[in-house]
Amino acid sequence: MKENWKPGTLVYPVPAVLVTCGDSRESNLFTVAWTGTICTNPAMLYISVRPERHSYAMIKANMQFTVNLTTAAMARATDFCGVRSGRDCNKWEATGLHPCSGVAVECPAIEESPLSIECRVKSIMPLGSHDMFIAEVVNVLADSRWLDPVTGKFDLDAAGLMSYSHGGYFAQGEKLGTFGFSVKKKN
Repeated sequence: MKENWKPGTLVYPVPAVLVTCGDSRESNLFTVAWTGTICTNPAMLYISVRPERHSYAMIKANMQFTVNLTTAAMARATDFCGVRSGRDCNKWEATGLHPCSGVAVECPAIEESPLSIECRVKSIMPLGSHDMFIAEVVNVLADSRWLDPVTGKFDLDAAGLMSYSHGGYFAQGEKLGTFGFSVKKKN
């Protein structure tokens, strides 16, 4: 039997990503869990950010950011970037993560990330505690270790992606099926 539960309980799990922003003079990275795809053509995604975050002003000024997917190996750095402010420390140095130059945007990507999604902000929607940055994907940087040489597809499962649920970080679990497996004809 379902019961009413507390408001504020949302859809989980969510990706735990590191967003990079800024430019060649100053950059920062911070953890975001409110993110996702919102359109495929053109490719678009969103991130929701509290206006008081240090990176908020950088994104608003430059109207660009990069979403970097995280792995189990990046869990400590991902957590650190979510609880420490770039106003108080250099998160690149503190985490040991390495910036690499963006291709279609000025802000860096994270070298250790298996997939970095470069974005340009199209609009900002104030929602309450967070503002939603709606952005067009302008480029994707993929770590070649996770590209299948035959199909050219990116192997997200092998990359060991991480998610966040109710205060905890989790490694991606076992594969249960592929899109359409429920209606696929059996041989």
